Amino acid sequence: MGLFVDGPNVLREEFDVDLDDVRDAAERYGHLAFGRLYLNENAPAGLIQAAEARGFEVVSTSGDVDVKLGVDATAATVEESIDVLVVASRDTDFKPVLEAAAERGLATIAVAPGEHGRSDALRNTAHESITLE
Repeated sequence: MGLFVDGPNVLREEFDVDLDDVRDAAERYGHLAFGRLYLNENAPAGLIQAAEARGFEVVSTSGDVDVKLGVDATAATVEESIDVLVVASRDTDFKPVLEAAAERGLATIAVAPGEHGRSDALRNTAHESITLE
């Protein structure tokens, strides 16, 4: 499985989500080949260090996090040896990414940071959905 985490939309105070919770939720469905956390250039150094200590590859971008994550996740469905795509976000922008993965025969999982942070579009598009409490 490849796990792609939309940091700005998931790691918000109102959700109180821990990266370990995101990874553990994804691993219920199989072996995690890699986990990537996408952050903007203003992310605190402590967050980057904590994510790396938990085994996440941190991808920092000066541009739009959504675009970078979407491109990388779509590329992973074509280039990498994953059979499950997991996207942790509350942003409906990733609906086409899940659709493209499913069209290529991958299983898809949408992870929401909480009940009020859940995207119904992602939940309805993915084969499986998880809402963190």
